[in-house]
Amino acid sequence: SSGPAVEHFTLNFTITNLMFTRDLEAPNSAKFHSTERMMQHYIDPLLQRSTIGPQFSGCRVTGFRPGRRRDDTRVDATCSYEDSASLARFDREQVYQELSTMTKGGTRLGHYSLDQNSLYVSG
Repeated sequence: SSGPAVEHFTLNFTITNLMFTRDLEAPNSAKFHSTERMMQHYIDPLLQRSTIGPQFSGCRVTGFRPGRRRDDTRVDATCSYEDSASLARFDREQVYQELSTMTKGGTRLGHYSLDQNSLYVSG
């Protein structure tokens, strides 16, 4: 038989102290790659400490977009986990609450400031 199914969910948030630049829009640019690595550096450990931690297999930034203000950058990521019998079921609300708590109410991600109302988890 095959192994557990890999499931995905999207994670979106807005960074308020990272000015959006056109090179962030280009997935092959050095700026995109370095910023994606920073996002993974901060996001992956949080999800590893969440209830889906044991099944979590990583996040990949799918895009950066301009935010409402000049210093805002919106981040879109797709995260993966193995849907296994040991995981009751993916609870989007619970993962959102855990991420919100671990980012100080949705306001901090490492040295980045987040728009408190921008955190979104969809499953």
